Amino acid sequence: MKTKVALLALLVTLIFPIMAKSQVKIQQTAGRDALGEFAPEFARLNDDILFGEVWSRNNLLSLHDRSIVTVVALMSQGLTDSSFKYHLESAKKNGVTQTEIAEILTHAAFYAGWPKAWAAFRMAKEVWTDGNADSVAAGSLEAYAQTIIFPVGKPNDAYAKYFIGQSYTAPVVTDGVPVVNVTFEPGCRNNWHVHKATKGGGQTLVCVGGRGYYQEWGKEPVELRPGDAINIPAGVKHWHGAAPDSWFSHLAIEVPGENNSTEWLEPVGDEVYSKLK
Repeated sequence: MKTKVALLALLVTLIFPIMAKSQVKIQQTAGRDALGEFAPEFARLNDDILFGEVWSRNNLLSLHDRSIVTVVALMSQGLTDSSFKYHLESAKKNGVTQTEIAEILTHAAFYAGWPKAWAAFRMAKEVWTDGNADSVAAGSLEAYAQTIIFPVGKPNDAYAKYFIGQSYTAPVVTDGVPVVNVTFEPGCRNNWHVHKATKGGGQTLVCVGGRGYYQEWGKEPVELRPGDAINIPAGVKHWHGAAPDSWFSHLAIEVPGENNSTEWLEPVGDEVYSKLK
């Protein structure tokens, strides 16, 4: 059964101290390239401090969110020059979607000024040109990773034969009740499978990013978005995975039981998966 879980907040509170969001070190040479000889100290501060230290604190505030703050700060000053376009391009690279940038600039217009928003929109249209309002959904793994609070982890090579497409796993809790963050690329899904146990057992899924689906044998697929949770009793044949056009991440929480095991079955064929939206 699909539920919206207020418990997710508690789950994050319990798990967050155990896991640390990975920090991405930013390498920047623009300052030295442009001003290395003319103003070497400014160049050093730009490359090593602003980007090398401040932007690199992305484990505390994501690159996605830092890009939003920077774009709004520049727009509010009316600085829609080449540096503004650079930060718009960085924002897109860091996972800011066309829908988001449109809402951000519209909201900021009421505080920063309507003409400044017009100027910013003209430049934003030159950056978001793919016609897909949420292009990050099917974009790069790096951009998607900046939109979720849990690490993506490593390729799920050990279970690759049970998946169509690429998946990734990141252990979140290893002691007590195991919790793993599983990430699926767009179109990726696992095979039909059954969690077995002689007593108790099963699995709970909590969607933490993107958009995906869960389906029990003989029932209609259930769409999953961040905050949705699924309880899967032992003995229920099912599959789960990403939507065709979106990355998808869920926490997989093993329900305590006796003699827990997983029986992997046939793949989810295109005749089933192609019916999804």
